[in-house]
Amino acid sequence: MQVTVTDTSTESGGTPPPPPPATIAFEGKFGKNPLAGASFTAMCRRLPAVLAHTARRAWAVDRTGVVLLLVCQLLTGVAAAVVLTFTARAMTHILGTGTVSERLHTALPALIVVTAAAAIARTSGALSSYADGRITPRLTTEADIALVSAVCRVESSAYGEDGFADRQEAAEIGVTRTRLMVQDAQRFMSALIRMLAASGVITTLHPLMLPLLLLAVLPAGAGAVLSARVDYETHYLNLGDRNVRSMMRWWATYSGFGDEVRANGMTGYLTYWYRALSDRIDRRTLTAAPRMLRINLSTGALGGIFLLGTWATLAWLATTGRVALPVAATAVVAVQTTLAALSQFVIHGAAMFHTSLYLADMRAFLDMAGERAPDRGDLTIPDRVDEVRLDEVVYHYPGKDEPAVAGVSLTLRRGEILAIVGENGSGKSTLAKLITGILLADKGRVLWDGTDLARADPDAVWKRTALVPQNFARWPLRTRENITLGQPRTHDDAPVWDVVDAVGMRDTIEKLPRQLDTLLAKELWGGAELSGGQWQRLVCGRALYRQTPLLILDEPTSQMDARGEHAIFLEIRRIAAERMTIVVTHQLENTRLADRILVMARGRVIEQGTYEDLTHAGGLFAELVALAQDR
Repeated sequence: MQVTVTDTSTESGGTPPPPPPATIAFEGKFGKNPLAGASFTAMCRRLPAVLAHTARRAWAVDRTGVVLLLVCQLLTGVAAAVVLTFTARAMTHILGTGTVSERLHTALPALIVVTAAAAIARTSGALSSYADGRITPRLTTEADIALVSAVCRVESSAYGEDGFADRQEAAEIGVTRTRLMVQDAQRFMSALIRMLAASGVITTLHPLMLPLLLLAVLPAGAGAVLSARVDYETHYLNLGDRNVRSMMRWWATYSGFGDEVRANGMTGYLTYWYRALSDRIDRRTLTAAPRMLRINLSTGALGGIFLLGTWATLAWLATTGRVALPVAATAVVAVQTTLAALSQFVIHGAAMFHTSLYLADMRAFLDMAGERAPDRGDLTIPDRVDEVRLDEVVYHYPGKDEPAVAGVSLTLRRGEILAIVGENGSGKSTLAKLITGILLADKGRVLWDGTDLARADPDAVWKRTALVPQNFARWPLRTRENITLGQPRTHDDAPVWDVVDAVGMRDTIEKLPRQLDTLLAKELWGGAELSGGQWQRLVCGRALYRQTPLLILDEPTSQMDARGEHAIFLEIRRIAAERMTIVVTHQLENTRLADRILVMARGRVIEQGTYEDLTHAGGLFAELVALAQDR
């Protein structure tokens, strides 16, 4: 990805205008529109596969609804054929010889059948809408859940891969378009059945009529498909900008960042920035409008010429006596019916094609996410882990030349507290992720009691891990679920209150409106909010609640007051004998509780030892301690 920022400052002095949004140009295999070289025929060939895929998904979520929908479609088609057939009979009588009353009387049975068939068609249409109302919400929900599940299950390293975020954005649009697919498929099949029924009738009237009608409708179909292609090209060009805009929208409107936006005077710039990016997206859309107009005008004119030829041919057949007057009258109705069915067939076929482009994006992303889901092995991890060993572990982040961790070897034993320190970017947090198996080493091995994490079931590993990350989630859940993360060990709250006491949060939680049942989201009705330090205590409570053999705390007390920090480290020391504990911190005074300290720089361990040893060693740790004391 290339990001270009245009410098709008001037050398003439004064206040420069706000900088515009960065220009985002995506490269690589995801930077090419997949339809750029697709032919019209190739695009049309997608429809059977799209229909089959939609039918399979609909069948999976609601078989009863699918059967009802198919039955209704068949009834609609049969009713259309009956209407046309008996209309022809009624016309023969009405336009025949005899008095008006005699002709109407002889035509009455056919008219009754036409009325009954029309009523059946309307009833079938209503039932089709009901079936669609059953299927579509479930189908959309399943697509949405599949996307969320896929993103949650990929390897952590996938988030940094080229094109992942933009493929996800395209897939999100595919989810929203899913609700249209069943409707388009239903209308497409209904139009197809009506068209076949009407075509059979009109062919019996005169074989020349059907080819002429097809010629009249096909230009509109070609225009609809070509317009869909132009629309998708525009969508593809705007994909990166829409992704960035949606991210910025969330950041700009999230109440948690409201103070920073206001106090730093960012409101005007954010509005300007959002409008500038929106204008850029709109310009691409407006640029496509003339192409769409040319397609619609040319295909519309061509279709109009062919339609005029159809009516002229019908008039010629009637005036030259090649078809009888009653047959000609029936042909008028049949032409109108067939033309409407053909038009609906083409329009909804093009709509299906259009929607299928976005659904293809969703399926492509789900396939990519499936390939990036952990597939490491099925080895299990014992409930009690006595040793974690790293052998010459190396890890590169995607797109980075320098390794974040470069050849680290380490052994950690149960009962030991290990502190990891170093300057920003030294590899501390990456090392912690490698130890937990969140990231897999490019070279070397991470072994838990001799089991290589690259061949272990990841769920078995993470079941035995508790992590307090630097950037933790403030889930809009009840206090209880924010501690248990939806994984309660018992039906009572005693274990929850135990960790609440351990992190010094009892007074705070007892003052909440509903204590453990309080929603921790002030944006929600009845919700409450905690301070940054209180949230950090609660997150430490999450890790303690899990009671796992490995506990990792990455800057666990950076927002806490002295009392809260003291309570956390007392608890860490109290429970240390039963687990391996890793503390990643910049607050070097906190490393006094550690049995061993690792000092990292540029992805390597450059020093290790006790606090006392390292402060007198004259290395980086001693320098950092001196800088901290000199503040």
